[in-house]
Amino acid sequence: MGNIRWKITEQLGPKQAIKSLRELLHDQWLLPNRYIHYLRRRHNVLVNDCYQYVNEPIHPGDQVKLRFVGDELRTPDANDYVPTPHPQLQVLFKNRDVIVVNKPRGQKSHPNYHGETGTLMNDVAGYLNGSAYMVHRLDQETSGAMLVAKNPVVVPVLNRLISSGQVHRQYLAVVAGQMDKEGELAWSIGSDPTDKRKYMVGGQNAKAARTLYHVIATNHQYSLVRLRLMTGRTHQIRVHLAHAGHPIIGDPLYNAQPAPAMLLHGAIQELVLPFTFQRKEIQAPLPPYFHNFLVKYDLVR
Repeated sequence: MGNIRWKITEQLGPKQAIKSLRELLHDQWLLPNRYIHYLRRRHNVLVNDCYQYVNEPIHPGDQVKLRFVGDELRTPDANDYVPTPHPQLQVLFKNRDVIVVNKPRGQKSHPNYHGETGTLMNDVAGYLNGSAYMVHRLDQETSGAMLVAKNPVVVPVLNRLISSGQVHRQYLAVVAGQMDKEGELAWSIGSDPTDKRKYMVGGQNAKAARTLYHVIATNHQYSLVRLRLMTGRTHQIRVHLAHAGHPIIGDPLYNAQPAPAMLLHGAIQELVLPFTFQRKEIQAPLPPYFHNFLVKYDLVR
């Protein structure tokens, strides 16, 4: 059968009402059909340590074990990141399936070409001894919480949780001017035909985009804003705020006024853990330069 590389073992709760093993795997654990087919074909799904057909019933208290072998589950998400030393890596949370780390401003989330090093995913791969699978990313100049899968099994599960709004981040940003107390920014976003680095409202191949915001503190010059993405377009927060007339302080692409650092931080990772579906709220502490700016301009609340 080959060496077992990944195991998922869970005990069903005493009140967990499930009709069949297939219902558990697909509807509750959110495994894609190709994984269920793999487990069935390889006889790698066990209930109470015995192989069971996926259409058979299961019961509260049963132990369900999934076994995955080798590289048969490799996907485009399973990039080969060169592991690198990670002395500065700040781990905010980890369990069997995921790890959440605090990305510093100025570090790329992932390599752009094979063999590239110096990115956060290289550091995470080093920390995890080579097994790291990207789920989402942060812009290079954005700091904050970033979720990474520790095995390929959970990547499609996390993608489905993100699509359904059960996994998301809250951001903090300092913007120019005084914003209304709260609201929604709902302009479609596409690429900027005049600058391949940038995006714009109503640009090429524009797609719907929604950002919710709430002003935490404000003065005559700046506003500290909490933001939540309802969609996931590239540069969405940066483009929406700039189009609203309140660009992020230090944004090198969308704010003409230079500043030492972009003040956009992924402050909270709200997460539903795969398989157990326990809810977690993981906070990423503000970088010192961000906190110092808030103190200097009396935006601390």
